[in-house]
Amino acid sequence: MANNICHKFLHLVLSLFLLRLKVTRAAPLGHKLLCIDKERHVLLHFKANIHHDIFGYLSTWKHEQDATNDCCSWDGVTCDNQTGHVTSLNLHGRLQGKISPSLLNLSYLNHLDLADNEFHGTIPSFIGSLTELKYLDLSYNSFHGTIPSFIGSLTKLRYLDLSYNSFHGTIPSEFGNITNLQDLSLGTLVGYSIENLDWLSRLSHLEKLDMAGVSLVKGSHWVNVIQSLHKLSYLNLMACDLTHVKHPYSSYANSSPSSSISRLDLGYNNLNSSMYRWLSQLTSHRLVDLDLSGNKLDGIPRYLGNLYGLTSLDFSYNDVAFKFSDFLYNLSGRTSDSLQALYAQDSQFIGPLSDDIQNFTSLVYLYLSDNLLNGTISEKVWELPKLQYFTVYSNSLKGALSENIGKSKLLILDLSNNSIEGVPSEDRMPNLSYIEYIDLWSCKLGPAFPKWIESLKNITYLDIANTGISDTMPVGFWNMWPSRLNSLDLSSNNITGKVTDLLSNFDSGPSNIILSSNNFYGSIEHVASGLSRLDLSRNKFYGDLSFLCQIIDGFLLFLDLSHNSFTGKIPDCLWHFKELRVLNLGQNNLSGRIPSSVEHLINLEVLTLYNNNFSGELPLSLRNCTMLTFLDLKGNTFYGYVPNWIGEKLSRLYVLSLASNNFFGAIPLQLCHLVKLQILDLSINNLYGTIPSCFNNLTAMVQGGLSPHHNVHVVYANHSFISEYVDSEMINWQGSVSEFRSTLGMVKSIDLSSNNLSGSIPYELTDLHGLISLNLSVNAFHDEIPPEIGLMKSLLQLDLSRNNLSGQIPTSMSQMTSLDYLDISCNKLSGRIPLSTQLQSFDPSTYTDNKGLCGPPLTKYCPGDKEFEIPRVVDQSESGGKGVGELERWFYIGGATGFATGFSIACGALLVNRRGSNVVFHFFGGLKDCAYVKVMVFVTKWQQAAHA
Repeated sequence: MANNICHKFLHLVLSLFLLRLKVTRAAPLGHKLLCIDKERHVLLHFKANIHHDIFGYLSTWKHEQDATNDCCSWDGVTCDNQTGHVTSLNLHGRLQGKISPSLLNLSYLNHLDLADNEFHGTIPSFIGSLTELKYLDLSYNSFHGTIPSFIGSLTKLRYLDLSYNSFHGTIPSEFGNITNLQDLSLGTLVGYSIENLDWLSRLSHLEKLDMAGVSLVKGSHWVNVIQSLHKLSYLNLMACDLTHVKHPYSSYANSSPSSSISRLDLGYNNLNSSMYRWLSQLTSHRLVDLDLSGNKLDGIPRYLGNLYGLTSLDFSYNDVAFKFSDFLYNLSGRTSDSLQALYAQDSQFIGPLSDDIQNFTSLVYLYLSDNLLNGTISEKVWELPKLQYFTVYSNSLKGALSENIGKSKLLILDLSNNSIEGVPSEDRMPNLSYIEYIDLWSCKLGPAFPKWIESLKNITYLDIANTGISDTMPVGFWNMWPSRLNSLDLSSNNITGKVTDLLSNFDSGPSNIILSSNNFYGSIEHVASGLSRLDLSRNKFYGDLSFLCQIIDGFLLFLDLSHNSFTGKIPDCLWHFKELRVLNLGQNNLSGRIPSSVEHLINLEVLTLYNNNFSGELPLSLRNCTMLTFLDLKGNTFYGYVPNWIGEKLSRLYVLSLASNNFFGAIPLQLCHLVKLQILDLSINNLYGTIPSCFNNLTAMVQGGLSPHHNVHVVYANHSFISEYVDSEMINWQGSVSEFRSTLGMVKSIDLSSNNLSGSIPYELTDLHGLISLNLSVNAFHDEIPPEIGLMKSLLQLDLSRNNLSGQIPTSMSQMTSLDYLDISCNKLSGRIPLSTQLQSFDPSTYTDNKGLCGPPLTKYCPGDKEFEIPRVVDQSESGGKGVGELERWFYIGGATGFATGFSIACGALLVNRRGSNVVFHFFGGLKDCAYVKVMVFVTKWQQAAHA
């Protein structure tokens, strides 16, 4: 018996020893345990279902099976040091494909992070079987459908994040089974809702809850549920429809505030001040961060001013006007000693920025921009001992820039778009050694250039644009500071000075230089290599563009050198600019061809080369710029056919201007593919053939109202604003050229004038109901005006003059009540001008030289009309002044002199400007018949009057 027991004991000990030996297998002391081969194949199977790995995140996951290819060392994989089992996968790297169910074979997996990928469809059902999971993050994907109830079976979860997906429906009550949950994020599930909150009250370990965007309309007594979560420290209920909850709080529950919340976000719920009744139940001295932005609050209660733990208050975007002084008064209890950040931009504050601000001695951040503050800024602001960030832009503040700014420790100062004036005595301005960022855009600093700027020794950002400076740039300005500047804006002033070196002052990283709309001059020799924006437009710079090849760091986003006198060719080094969004070289004296390196501008959105001397055919490499939305090449000497690939490859275009060049041939049908096009200008070329009938496929012109495409190009990096550029376009408007900028999004225009186009005007053109300008003048169109043209009720200007149109003016034109410019002269139209409020309001010249037209406003009668009385001509004796003979004499003298002067100018232009000769001869070719008839009719009338 004893021997049998001893034998069994020895057998058990031996078995345990062998098991231990098997577990530790080939892992002697000092050697790392290799991953289990079965789990290695699971990971490779997961990789096989990934179709696209944008950042090469899985590149270390290889099939080779050797000691150097241990799957436990693969990126994103973590194994248990004792067993070798895979326990954690962190795979957030923009992966595309399917989530393989083979992950079920990772039986020890407790951490799965698939955030920030591009997975689609519903959440795979097998995830509900990964019952060992303690951490699950599926946020920032494209999952849709409802949140599955099987998530509730993952009872060991402590962290769950499903935010930033496209779910819809209601949150399953099974979430209440995850009783170990500490962190739950369901944020930005817009359109999601809850039926009740019973499940939430069971999550007693919850420390963080994010339900931003989830509707709580049915969440009666939600305040009491939150109070029951005694460990909750973070609560985000932004945009949860809280204003529609009928019974947010039951007074029969615990009525004494016992909240443990330290961070509370109730923003964008349209709450009014009645919410303060229940807010008191969620606030205590533990509250550190409170966000009430985006509501309709007209103040704050006194009890918030007594929270000695509150360090940050966001009151931005509340749209009820009230006094800022009242706000500060209610906040000036214990909170005034603890508050470090006050965000209150765009909150309808009125009144002055008063001395009450001195009570908030802990303030580091004070943001009061876009309010209705007036008066002067209290001097107490500059005495706040910890204030570093102060922005009050876009208010109605006035007074001189304080000399006490230098006594503060400000790093960031933004007073822009106020009526702040310059320093009264610059000699008393102290050294501004702390300030790194100063924005005084649209203040009143001029006319002299501010000398105190020289004391900004640590400046990195300086904006004094549009400040009324009319002065010469101080000597040495361009090497005044250490090389720290990353943004300089002096635009829209009247500053004069020679600029050659844009390198010395600027940081080696991305930097902005904006000198537009001044009187700077010189040839640019040196620029910083890390520029992200360079705007030298509307100055007097000259020389070639070779300096562009010094910008080599690949940061350049916006380049605008327009309206200067630069010469030479575009240097063929554009491969440096792969991030470039805008290239504007318009209105210079540049020449040559577009370089082939333009094909590297794969992110280019705007290309503007108008009014230069560029020549040649459009390079095929330009079709690689598929992100283009704005292409303006007018006023050059480009030639050849209008390329088909413009319509095939540049599908994002909303502006296409090839006017005033030497293009020939037919208008390609492929242009009809440009469904976003709203401005098409092919005028003053040598195009022939007909207008494509498929123009009614230009969807943006068919649709009325403001185009969904706007003309502002904004660049962000890491969710932060970097810079922006606003398109502008010169458009022939009512006989003169006008620049459209802020209103460009409303302009929908087609200009095909001054070509050799022929045939009928296609009736499909009248489907473009959103068009506001149509110019088909100086062509050879014949047949009648389309009868349906009156359907184009958005037209503000219509020019069909100098063609061979015949028939009657369509009666539908009487419905075009928006027209304020019309020219159908010099055609072969006949019949009565339709009666309408609009058509009779135009000058008779609108209809002249259509021999068959009759009726008002013309003096020619239609058959059956009563004869008009011919006005009597006043002779010399009756007028008491110069007679008709003298008027006639002055007409001939003036006409002859004007003709001689104009002819000599025109001839001079023809001799020196090839492009000018083309335009002038083309103009006279289309104009001569009409002009001759008008002049002879005028002369004849005067002669008849003289002999009367």
